[in-house]
Amino acid sequence: MDIVSQETLTTRIIETLKTIYDPEIPVDIYELGLIYDVFVKNENKAVKIIMTLTTPNCPVAESLPQEVEDRIKAIDGIEEVVLELTFDPPWHQDLMSEEAKLALGFL
Repeated sequence: MDIVSQETLTTRIIETLKTIYDPEIPVDIYELGLIYDVFVKNENKAVKIIMTLTTPNCPVAESLPQEVEDRIKAIDGIEEVVLELTFDPPWHQDLMSEEAKLALGFL
């Protein structure tokens, strides 16, 4: 397999994250602001994702992080995914993109 640039791999990861939706909100988790950071170490094909949920007692607290991890692992060229779930800082509406705010009627 050809070596994929870190930038290309990051773009693929973000594109994949934009296909994952919180089942209660019709906006993808990336635009919703649930993804705090994505780190790619291309030399060992490892990815670390720091994410949050809208609330600590979110109904999908167990399934959504697992879905994120599984979907990112399925990207060609990624061999390891470390997902860190954090509530510091807690999620708030200001983390949403303009697109998400518009879709949810906040603008």
